[in-house]
Amino acid sequence: MNKKLFEQCPEATLTFDLILPAVQNWLQTHSRSLNDLLSNEANWLLVNRDLNGRVRLILPERIKEGEQRLLWNNLASNLMQCLGKHAYTQNTEILFETNREKALQGATSYLVDGFTNVWMVDRLATEANWARIAPETESVPRIVFFSIKGGVGRSTALAATAWNLAQEGKRVLVLDLDLESPGLSSALLPRERQPMYGITDWLIEDLVDNEEVVFENMVATSNLSHDGEIYVVPAHGADHGEYIAKLGRVWMPKLLANGTREAWSSRLNRLLQGLEERIQPDVVLIDSRSGIDEIASTCITELGANLILFFALEGEQTWNGYRMLFEQWQRAGVARQIRERLQVVGAIVPELDRVGYLTGLREHSYEVFVDTLYDEIAPIKIGDVGRRLDGTWQVGGLSEGWSFDEVDEIAPHHPWAVNWHRSFAGLLSLRGRLAAIDEQEVVSVFGALIDGIRNAVNGSTTS
Repeated sequence: MNKKLFEQCPEATLTFDLILPAVQNWLQTHSRSLNDLLSNEANWLLVNRDLNGRVRLILPERIKEGEQRLLWNNLASNLMQCLGKHAYTQNTEILFETNREKALQGATSYLVDGFTNVWMVDRLATEANWARIAPETESVPRIVFFSIKGGVGRSTALAATAWNLAQEGKRVLVLDLDLESPGLSSALLPRERQPMYGITDWLIEDLVDNEEVVFENMVATSNLSHDGEIYVVPAHGADHGEYIAKLGRVWMPKLLANGTREAWSSRLNRLLQGLEERIQPDVVLIDSRSGIDEIASTCITELGANLILFFALEGEQTWNGYRMLFEQWQRAGVARQIRERLQVVGAIVPELDRVGYLTGLREHSYEVFVDTLYDEIAPIKIGDVGRRLDGTWQVGGLSEGWSFDEVDEIAPHHPWAVNWHRSFAGLLSLRGRLAAIDEQEVVSVFGALIDGIRNAVNGSTTS
């Protein structure tokens, strides 16, 4: 971004996408003054962007009447002059709060590079928070199936994976969290086995402390497994009831007795923990809704997923979508917290020229990972370097970064192929196919995906 652009304060031309560069330029320009004012550990600064895209500062309450107030007024005024219509008016450009946690109120926030106590805060109209990355779960491995766009065979791949793991004796818990386009349960359960309730029912009843009524009747076992077991939690029950009315309420926060709010993502996590305690599965497979919304955000970042599968079709739409998401993690400074859990899956790879198709997919995947998630590795002499299996590079015994070669098969950008096959082209016929199918046919279509997941599950259970 052109720094001169912001030094000239182009109020008339500044749009939403230029807000953060303008703020960053302001922070860099006044870094010395800001660091002096914030040298006391008790001081902090929030640069707050509200629901309308307007920016102002939030500072500790004690500064309101303190000797530093005039300096902060001047700094805030300077920033507002550069923000044009995205600025607050004079005398409203600073808010004061007693503490930082109260000022945040659960909003998306991240620490600004180069400062120890300056945070950028984004108020969003939805509960989605892609920058809040929960630690990996340490008990049952949780695996999320996600795609930036629908129609890539994601749910079919999950069902086939569940079937294969169960054939190997695993207890598999499957959650259909594609709430706005449910259907996974129909691939694993015949109509007569559908449970009375589903995830939407639990989320609605939980709002009024009535969740126990549905908890015991929202899980069904599939008749497809033999040595293991597949436990299916559908999006809705056998009788979907007022599904649209329920769907409009599922991601409501819950108002607790003490006056605080429990986000819908926390409620969902509570449900998942309860299901794990009851069923004691070996692995949890989660079918996320496609796209970048509240449900996908929760599934990917807030459920402690150990492995996140990004299904991809070769094409500009796919990689533009994933680039936007990865850049958000990079911008928020949280990429390191999640990048090692990611894995690209080459979806419905065509029968003709599979090698050429996968090569193109890998090249574009690598380009996005290099630009957003991989570390830059400085040139080094041959013989002075070694790479660990997790992708970190070692020089003189020290890890210098996390990166991979384009053709490295253990790299997260290297796609696990799911081959197109007429027999697995739709969920409706999948249950019948899996009931009588030859295991080798499943392996020929989903083998790379199943091998990768098996290694992840076995690695989690033995560590």
